[in-house]
Amino acid sequence: MQNFEQVRAHATSHYAVRTNDPYLIGIELSLDNGTRRQGLFLAEMEGEDGRNYLRVSTSIAPITGIDTKRALYFNWEQRCGYLAVSELDGIPYLHLCENRPYNALTAAEIDRIVIEIGGLGDRMERTFSAGGDLF
Repeated sequence: MQNFEQVRAHATSHYAVRTNDPYLIGIELSLDNGTRRQGLFLAEMEGEDGRNYLRVSTSIAPITGIDTKRALYFNWEQRCGYLAVSELDGIPYLHLCENRPYNALTAAEIDRIVIEIGGLGDRMERTFSAGGDLF
């Protein structure tokens, strides 16, 4: 994959697309034999080095009421993905993210990241929301 339009072509042919904006695609991943779902966003971002990156992210839970120390311990133990805070409709949410440079992306790698971040995000969401499925 060399650019976001190639990522878009792959995502729209393989996933249920919920948002399709310039440099942003929202997809929905079906999990646990269709009993759960996890929304993810694929977006292009420019790194400090001037290269473009694909960011795959998913919302976990509102940051209010979350033990941030526990979240940071979790973040330290991860081999893939990292935690961040971003606002949705003015409310800060915990997000699980992964960034990859385009020169390392293939269709198979995008699928692997989507499944890994989506599945892990869903497991985290269950933990922080007492089994809920908000995202």
